[in-house]
Amino acid sequence: MLTRRGFAGLASCALCGLAEFVATEVSAQGTPPPAPIGFTRKMLSQMDGPMPGYVTIVAEVTIDPGTLVARHTHPGIESGYVVSGGIELPIEGQPTRMVKAGDGFQVPVATPHAGAKNGDTKTVIVSTYVVEKGKPLASPA
Repeated sequence: MLTRRGFAGLASCALCGLAEFVATEVSAQGTPPPAPIGFTRKMLSQMDGPMPGYVTIVAEVTIDPGTLVARHTHPGIESGYVVSGGIELPIEGQPTRMVKAGDGFQVPVATPHAGAKNGDTKTVIVSTYVVEKGKPLASPA
């Protein structure tokens, strides 16, 4: 079972990587690699479910000004809420949109997405992930 301490560096990424994306081996079960510069993750909660073989993760993601989030996917659904700041959010199959404080977004299972142009202020996003247990939380796309 993944502990809070072991998961602290993982959390999830509603936008969880940078141009030097390193989350290939990050999984909902295991020790994550260090977070890239300009990108921090803080686990808020985690629990098994909603069905066997899945885990639900809630995380706060902070993206420093000028940081690019590399194109990536998740093995489940991501639902995000922008607490502060904003970021350009290209999701494959959808028009690119600018999400700002107060906006919510969802990314379908295994759909490539990224983030860019977050301006000159820090962006804070809270995301909920319902992902397959034991699979990498995020993989480069």
